[in-house]
Amino acid sequence: MTDPIADMLTRIRNASLVKKQSVLVPFSKTKYEIGKILKREGFILKSEKIDYADKSSKNKLPYLNIELKYKDGTSVVQGIKRISKSGLRIYQGYRDIPKALPSLGILIVSTPKGLMTNLEAKHLKLGGEVICEIF
Repeated sequence: MTDPIADMLTRIRNASLVKKQSVLVPFSKTKYEIGKILKREGFILKSEKIDYADKSSKNKLPYLNIELKYKDGTSVVQGIKRISKSGLRIYQGYRDIPKALPSLGILIVSTPKGLMTNLEAKHLKLGGEVICEIF
């Protein structure tokens, strides 16, 4: 796997399309922080680290269990898109960080002070790498 964050976003997108309650993603600190932001912004119900024993191995591996949120049978996550990719990194100054769809979505930005939404980065006057867009 060359891009683990894109894999996480794809798993969330696919699970929401087939209306699954939760999805398991291999754990990393970055993915955990993205999950915390998604929970705080109301796109998912829960994001927690669990130890999961895979069928093929007897060892327990750390996974991130993400519980998806639905409203009237439709997923709250209508779209999720990777912006900065491993082949083309997208960096923006705080003045140039684009707005997501007004009042519908957020951008997740990796700044020197950690991962945060585009609004938080603009407020703190921090630029960085635009990771993804969720709406």
